[in-house]
Amino acid sequence: MCPFRKKYVCLTPEEWVRQQFLHRLVDDFGYPMSLIAVEVPLEIANRTSLNRKSYRADAVVYTKDLQPLVLIEFKAETVPLTQKTLDQAAVYNRRLHVPYLILHNGPQTIIAKIAEKEISFLPEIFKYSDL
Repeated sequence: MCPFRKKYVCLTPEEWVRQQFLHRLVDDFGYPMSLIAVEVPLEIANRTSLNRKSYRADAVVYTKDLQPLVLIEFKAETVPLTQKTLDQAAVYNRRLHVPYLILHNGPQTIIAKIAEKEISFLPEIFKYSDL
């Protein structure tokens, strides 16, 4: 049972990573479960045409005012975090405009802060109260 979606989902390797990390955010870093959405639908315009394509962000953390704050992209433990993973999150962020991106695959976590088209990488996960 996924408590974030309030339904049963197949426990794939990526889902395992997602559930472990999201519970850690809630339990260890004070992220309110009610402000975390999973599999958030996004529509993004295709650069080469006027068509829009549907995507889903793995997880989005919101502010108390329900503004998107953190976009999280998950991969299974066997899938390395690469530039392609960061690019995927960046495409999703064209729609959300969050100041923080987190990429996570279990053994590896990449945290990026985005400000004025500059990306800086942070060394560790931050508490919700510090955002």
